[in-house]
Amino acid sequence: MNPIKHIAFIGLGNMGGPMAANLVKKGFTVTAFDLSAPMLEKAVANGCHKAASAHAALEGADVVVSMLPSGEAVRSLYLGVHGLLQSMDAATLLIDCSTIAANDARQLIAAAGERGIAALDAPVSGGTAAATAGTLSFMCGGDEDAIARARPVLEAMGANIFHAGPAGSGQVAKICNNMLLAIHMIGTAEALQLGVDNGLDPAVLSDIMRASSGGNWSLEKYNPYPGVMENVPAARNYEGGFSVALMLKDLGLAMDTAAGSASSTPLGALAKNLYQLHGGDPINQVLDFSSIQNLFRRPVGD
Repeated sequence: MNPIKHIAFIGLGNMGGPMAANLVKKGFTVTAFDLSAPMLEKAVANGCHKAASAHAALEGADVVVSMLPSGEAVRSLYLGVHGLLQSMDAATLLIDCSTIAANDARQLIAAAGERGIAALDAPVSGGTAAATAGTLSFMCGGDEDAIARARPVLEAMGANIFHAGPAGSGQVAKICNNMLLAIHMIGTAEALQLGVDNGLDPAVLSDIMRASSGGNWSLEKYNPYPGVMENVPAARNYEGGFSVALMLKDLGLAMDTAAGSASSTPLGALAKNLYQLHGGDPINQVLDFSSIQNLFRRPVGD
């Protein structure tokens, strides 16, 4: 097996941009493309080579990595008569890190297989901080051989690489994880507000719960209450990070998956309804999902 040297990276948003930058830091040659000119220029500043199009990024690539916002975007990029699969060499490895429906991932991997192209779905967890630090968790679906080939690339961007199962399994694991994330973020915000409404300091309460049976990732890494933790979205008016709109997308995928398997997910459904309520204001749609704290906070003066 020839060593991987040249990577095409498509999709340079809040997650994809830092991921591509980490590949450069680890010595890979990265040719990048994004429809957003500012995002593409930022990637160039981080050491990536600029491609004029997604097809142009393929030239000489050993691996193609994509990080896109929706299943529709993934299908549009790869499938059909003008899709990238028509131009990819059979020796190229395809790693799609987007969070999409499991059936979309299965369709992509099957279409790639028809052309002799190895592919896997590898959605990520950890947020923008982990993307920047190179400590993401990858949840992979696909053949063992494809994941073994992908490992050097994934290890340059993450600290944990899991093989969840066959094609589409990474997506199932991801939406299970994000449904749980939404649930414990809402519970954390609700508990913090209850304490504040009864005179507690949110930082002190956070310390207590973090060291007690209520401890969870939202408390430990991503506290939603402003002023409690530095370098999280709550410290910068909930800007950046993982948007409410994207959380709603993932919760929608979780509910669709639950319907397909006749699974009971009452807390997941409630979480989706609460984020739908919070995201009813278009301003909130672009805020980080930890801004759900604002759903529970009382207006000033109450």
